[in-house]
This record gives sequence, structure tokens and C-alpha cells, in this order.
Amino acid sequence: MRLPLYFFLIPLFVLAQERQQAGNIVTENIPPIPERIIEKMNQYQNVRSASFSDWDPNGKGMLITTRFGETSQLHYVEFPGGARRQITFFREPVTGGSFYPGKDRRMFLFGKDIGGNEFYQIYSFNMEDGSYQLLTDGKSRNFLNAWSETGTRFIFTSTKRNGRDNDLYIASIDHPSNATLLMEVSGSWAVNDWSKDEKKILVTQYISVTESYLYLVDVATGTKEQVNPGVKIAYRGAAFDRNNASGIYYTSDENGEFQQLIHYDLTTKKKTVISGATHWDVDGFTQSKDGKYLAYVTNEGGIDRLHVLNTKTRKEIVIEQPPIGSIGGMEFNPSGTLLALTVNTSQTPGDVYVLDLKTKKLTRWTYSEVGGLNTNTFVTPKLIEYKTFDGRMIPAFYYPPKKTDTPAAVIIVIHGGPEGQSRPVFNALYQYWIHELGVAVLLPNVRGSTGYGKTYVSLDNGFNREHSVKDIGALLDWIAAQPELDKNRVAVYGGSYGGYMVLSSMFNFNDRLKCGVDVVGISNFVTFLESTQEYRRDLRRVEYGDERDSTMRKFLNSISPTTNAHKITKPLFVAQGKNDPRVPYTEAEQIVATVRKNGNPVWYMLALDEGHGFQKKVNRDYFTNAMTLFWEEYLLK
Repeated sequence: MRLPLYFFLIPLFVLAQERQQAGNIVTENIPPIPERIIEKMNQYQNVRSASFSDWDPNGKGMLITTRFGETSQLHYVEFPGGARRQITFFREPVTGGSFYPGKDRRMFLFGKDIGGNEFYQIYSFNMEDGSYQLLTDGKSRNFLNAWSETGTRFIFTSTKRNGRDNDLYIASIDHPSNATLLMEVSGSWAVNDWSKDEKKILVTQYISVTESYLYLVDVATGTKEQVNPGVKIAYRGAAFDRNNASGIYYTSDENGEFQQLIHYDLTTKKKTVISGATHWDVDGFTQSKDGKYLAYVTNEGGIDRLHVLNTKTRKEIVIEQPPIGSIGGMEFNPSGTLLALTVNTSQTPGDVYVLDLKTKKLTRWTYSEVGGLNTNTFVTPKLIEYKTFDGRMIPAFYYPPKKTDTPAAVIIVIHGGPEGQSRPVFNALYQYWIHELGVAVLLPNVRGSTGYGKTYVSLDNGFNREHSVKDIGALLDWIAAQPELDKNRVAVYGGSYGGYMVLSSMFNFNDRLKCGVDVVGISNFVTFLESTQEYRRDLRRVEYGDERDSTMRKFLNSISPTTNAHKITKPLFVAQGKNDPRVPYTEAEQIVATVRKNGNPVWYMLALDEGHGFQKKVNRDYFTNAMTLFWEEYLLK
């Protein structure tokens, strides 16, 4: 983003005292961005990606999401390598894109919020005339869940009753405004699938990453029957068996540490593990409409592997594997002959590939632009492990620096969640840091990360919160032992929960870090839990602890960055979206104000039209340019 000239002429002593605004970006203490940074970053910022949304039941094409302007929108692609014809043109990014499954009309449903507030509304889009219509109330939080077999009805969840609970509604496609309440719930619920006879739905109640419950719900009465009653496990997905009316598929960790794909006959109660004796999570699965094929993905240490089965024999079919990386968005076409998937690797951004079930060959459908960069020169990360304070081995992806005569500075990137997982996927920003700044990049998957078993993901819960921070301390030890790395020039960067980890690392290891960048991070667990949106508050209490309990409240306050801000004496950059429903902007404002009392440099950016992260290119570009200047000023020197 190039800000108006008057912005750059403001004296620095004024910037240090007053907020400045250019467009929807408010800044404090951020100096003017040099033109050389803007120019050099431009290529890396003009990388695009594409992801699969849905197959067209009336043709051979598909809907994808990609960005050609400020935000990601829906496009139509008719054949491999075909032009991406833009369908939606909104200022705000569009989520999803699900076609009406019948052939008597050309329309799809999609979701969109305003300014990153995550109060998603459901819209219909008419492919014949380009018109669209708001179907929900415009105020609550709504998600499209499933179409009926005939397409005459769809199910969605909505918080419109009380702003907190995700009740289930059924709407007719002809009269969507007259949606009827199917089931009133408490907490977070989602519909997984709708049976072929339209009489039952599969529904998941989510409690935490290690606890959820699966139910069969009668569409006519709303009554529910629990699958695996009395068992505390975690489900990741569920669907009706298209070949067997009494069968379902689901993934769960009921047999051990990892999510396995299981077939369950509701009549005989027989369970069969489909994914075999894998020691990795099954991240997702899908089946063809005729039930002939089943595809699933295993997450093997951060690398995805695709599996396709013949459901009759339950034997795996030998196929051409996608490029090594991350796989998502899987769906068979209506005839069950093609499988679409989105593939992202360390050297290529997300693109859509299609597997032909007849030839077993993979064809690339989209070719996303990479700003003219030669991505063959991009550094491929190495998987390393390092020992932490309690003897555990912590996995991390290491992007080594380019060859230099002196040890390189290091940026530690900490993922959010906290139940997330850093993966070796395409990231132009990391490559800029490596190629243009000469630094090394490390992505640790500290305890609490998913992908390494249900015991590992629970190791940071409640009173063990700071154990994950100790894992960062152990990584600093590992860095100090590497001759190509400079232990005296190490920075931390992270967003959301990763932002908390940045702040906590900065006060726990203040003397071992040069600076840090916190994006939409938690600065005080108590104020965060009291102010995060009500629909997600109880979910976060399960992970972090209940601040209403006096003992837990005291502990959460004791480990919060605002309480320990006096220990942070190194430069800090805080970036935030004003409309963030997860981590309210007040979390950023209070840590900025508190750390500034120490007299060290604190840069602050607030995007007025963003939420939990930066979805608009103009805001994202300004932030990455400013962060580059921050690294130059405080990490590299």
C-alpha cells in the first residue's frame, strides 16, 4: 500500500505522540516505509492462490476461490488450465460457494461477513442473471451445513435466537426466509451430512479439540440419538454411507492417540477401521455420490498423503500422488469419475488438481501467479526435532539461511490455535525474509499443537499453559548450538494465540530476544475471556481455564503479558483488526500502553476494516512492508 504523501511528511516526533490515519489504517510510531521496501516486496505480495469450492452439477466446470483484486472471490473454471471467470465482486471476501445440487436451476449459496466481524450471512447467487439475495437476518452468525438429496432444502446453523448458541434450521430453497427451527442447542454444533432419504442428519457437538459428540437427528421430529454414548472422544468428520442406508463413516481417536477413519453399521453395531494401523491423523475424507469411491488424507508429520479406496473391496487404489505438501477441499464430481483437491507445497501456492478415477492420473486445473518469482529457488524447509525441558522432542520446520560468511539472524514463527499446526506450505513472506533479508526461519510445533496425538495436544491446557512457552526457550537453546545461526539476533512472530506466545516469550526470555511482532494476540487471559464473543467464550474456557474460578483467575492473571509487561524491554510491533470478534482490539491497545511505560520502541497498527487478521490486500501489504522495516531496524542491526 502506498499511503498519501502527506502521511510520509509527518515528523517522527509527532508520530511518537499521536495516532495517524491513512484510509482504514491507523498507526502509532511507525516511520514512513522506504520506497525500496515497497518496490522489493511488491513481487512477493502479488502471489495468488486458488482453492476448490464446488463442482457444477450442470456442467463440467467448478467454482474456485482466488483473488484478483483486494479480496478472495468466487470464480468459475470450465476445464484444466481454463480462464478463471470471476463470478462475485464484493469488497469483503467470500467464503464457500455451494451449488444447488439439482439440474433445474443454476444457482449456488455462499457466505460473507462485513469488515472481518465473522458474523457470516448466507446469500444465494443466480448464475443465469448474476443477481444475489441475502437469505439470513443480516445480524447473527450463520453457516451453511448441508443440502438435502433433492436440493429443495438446506440446513444451516445460526446464533439468531440468543447470539450465543448455534441452533439448527432448515430452509426451503424456494422460501429461504421462512426457515424453521429444527433443533435448539446449547454451545457449538454443526451438521455433517444429510441422509439420501432425507430423514436423518449427522450432527456434531464440539466441546474442545479432545472432546466432541456425534448424533443422529430425526429431521421430522428433531429428536437425537447419540453415536458411541458415554464415550469421551473427539470426532473430526462424519457422513452417511452412500452404499448402505444403515452405515456411517466417521473419524475419531477412540482407538488411540490419532484420528482414524471408521465405518460403523448402526444396525449390527459393527465397527471397521478403514484407514488401517496408521500412526497419524486422518484429517478429512469424502465419498463419491454413488458410494463407489472413498478418499481420505493422512497428515504424516505435517505432510499430507492421499488415499483412495474402492468401497466394495475396501482396497486402496494405486494413484498418482499430488505434489508433497498440504491437501484440502476434496470432493468428487456428481458422476463420481473425478476427484478435486486443493494442493499447497513449499514452492507452489494453493492450486486445484483433479484426479481421474479411470486413468488414476492427476491433472492441474489452476496455475496461480507467483509475481514473476522463480519459486524453484525457494527454500524447502527441513523437519527437525529438538529436546525440551521435560525430555520431549519438539518437531519444527527449519528454513535454513542462504549461505553467508556470518551467522544469520533468526525469526521464530509461532502458530495460533493453540490447537494449530505449522505446515511446510507456500509462504512468500518467509521466502522474502530468507532471500532478501538473509535470515533463517523456524516454525515450531510446541506442545498443544495438533497432528501429534491427543496426549500432545492436551499438554498445555489449564495450569500447564506456560509449558509451551518453555518449549520456545528450548528452541533458543537449539539455535545457540547451530554455527550458521546468530543466537544474539533472534525475533519472535505470531498471530492470535501465537501472538500471546510472542508476548510471553518476550517477557520470559527478554535477554535472549532482540524484538517481536504480535498480531491479534491475547495480552491478558482474563480480559480476553470476558470480552471475546459470547458464542465462543465457553469453548476457550475449556482450553485456557475458567476465569470465573478464583484460583484459575489468579493463575491466568499471573501469566498474562500485561501483568509481566515490565519485563519486556525490547522493541515490539503490535498489529490488530478493529472488528476482531475473537481477540478484541482492546487486547492490543492495553499491551501497547503497558509496554510503552518501559520506554522501549512500540509500533502499533490498527486496521479499521479488518477482524482476526488482514484479509484485504491493501492492509496486508502495508503490514508486511512495515514489518520488514521493523526487522531491518531492530533485528538485523
